[in-house]
Amino acid sequence: MILQELNKLYDRLVDEPAYAIAPAGYSLQKIAFTVVIHDDGQLHAIIDQRDHSSSKPAPMQRLVPGQAKPSGSGLNPCFLWDNSAYMLGYAPPQQSRETATDYEKRIERTGLAFEAFRDRHLKLEQEINNPSFSAVCQFLMHWQPEKASEYSVLKDISSGFGVFQLIGETKYVHEYTVIQAWWEQQQDLSKPKSSRSMCLITGQRSPPALLHEPAIKGVSGAQSSGAKLVSFNCDSFTSYDKEQSKNAPVSETATFRYCTALNGILSGPNSNKHRLSLADTTIVFWTDKPTATESWLGALFSNDLLTTQPQDEARLQQVGVLLKALREGGKVLWDLGDDPFTPFFLLGLAPNAARLSVRFWYTDTLGHLFDRLQAHHDALKIVAQFGSDSRKPDPEFPPAWMLLRETAREAKDIPPLLAGALMRAILQGTPYPDSLASAVIRRIRADRTINYCRAAILKAWLTRLNRSQGEIPVSLDTERIEPAYRLGRLFAVMEKTQEDALPGINATVRDRFYSAASATPAAVFPRLLRTYQHHLAKLVPGAKVNREKLVQEIVDGLDTMPPH
Repeated sequence: MILQELNKLYDRLVDEPAYAIAPAGYSLQKIAFTVVIHDDGQLHAIIDQRDHSSSKPAPMQRLVPGQAKPSGSGLNPCFLWDNSAYMLGYAPPQQSRETATDYEKRIERTGLAFEAFRDRHLKLEQEINNPSFSAVCQFLMHWQPEKASEYSVLKDISSGFGVFQLIGETKYVHEYTVIQAWWEQQQDLSKPKSSRSMCLITGQRSPPALLHEPAIKGVSGAQSSGAKLVSFNCDSFTSYDKEQSKNAPVSETATFRYCTALNGILSGPNSNKHRLSLADTTIVFWTDKPTATESWLGALFSNDLLTTQPQDEARLQQVGVLLKALREGGKVLWDLGDDPFTPFFLLGLAPNAARLSVRFWYTDTLGHLFDRLQAHHDALKIVAQFGSDSRKPDPEFPPAWMLLRETAREAKDIPPLLAGALMRAILQGTPYPDSLASAVIRRIRADRTINYCRAAILKAWLTRLNRSQGEIPVSLDTERIEPAYRLGRLFAVMEKTQEDALPGINATVRDRFYSAASATPAAVFPRLLRTYQHHLAKLVPGAKVNREKLVQEIVDGLDTMPPH
């Protein structure tokens, strides 16, 4: 199901230029520099191609032949693109912590890398038979790697990838039609003539992909070189003579499509619209067709929607409609021009060495998604501790990451499985996990602080746990007469009175008597009321009178003190 939907997503993304989806045989790589040459192969310049608009220059995304740079210690030259070691034989200066021996080994390997890159292209010159490609070959034939150190720009971009370009041309050499046609022909010839199996995605019989590539990038905590969503690498998976990915046969074409589509929304130019991180889980989401809602989902899930200030009236109106949908449900999406019945998909991925684990998978419609989100925020709804007039007001729609942050002292200590359990409860409308409430209670006991989010979490947990008892109000209900509710109010008043009478006290009545009062109220509350009188006597006259009236109003609703 997951792979099938990603396969369908490829068809949608490839038609939208903003996603820069790679066709088969190509990949999107981060290009940091361009080697500009003359028609005769003489070097003209090495140009920094990074975007310098921010404090940290960023490489540009470009389609290049082949997949990601192969990992490992072997020599793996790419076709018409690579890093500066392969393309120019450039080795950065010796590092402060690098020994002379290690530096010499790096210099030697850099020389071998350049030779491998040069030899690969020179062997193909006659076969490709293109003047632009021949210019690259002439450059590689006459280039002296020791001259690379004369170009200071390489010090900043040595770890990035580069491409070739002829002076005066707007295209890069690998983008010429003749060269691309040759490359695509080679891809067809290189496909293995193996036995056919039924593809799990398309249902058609075709040779299965041995490895599922390109590797998936953009998952927080996974290897920077990429990880596999489908992978088999143990002897126990070789039953029935099925090795590696033949255990889950997927055709090479379908493999490329689902991997490329997933990379497009995880690490592509528009990934900010489709991904977010929640504890150790990276979440990606998309709709079956382009929608206005989809472009705002990233901001909605991360709580940036309320802080976003669109410059044009149309986008400002869209934000207003989405906030209304969070309050009233998915039917409001018609106001955006979106069909609430549009299919919606959400995938949670967690790193697992060189592989990825599926933490959760959710499919529904946009309308039902917003119905669930409305129910979730209704369950959380409680009187804010700090209102809109405060310097840092409590959020109307606290995002999931903010709720999880209340479960641990530091973000890295959030239980790994809790993020998935919380998201399932939100998206499916089921009770919130008990572990969520337990973690919040532990934090309250540890730092003795009850803030807005912690109170909202416990209220939501109780609401979903006891649906048959109706909705829990968002604020104090003075009309409720249940003994447990009245005793809870009374206990809170006694604690507040103690805090007012003895500011800065280390242990309050909550710390010392809460458990006992909950278990045997008839035995504990009389003692607490006697202690309360001592604290009441220390208040100023006006506060003392008001507090006595409040306690009397609460106690009048109690016929008897329950024994348990």
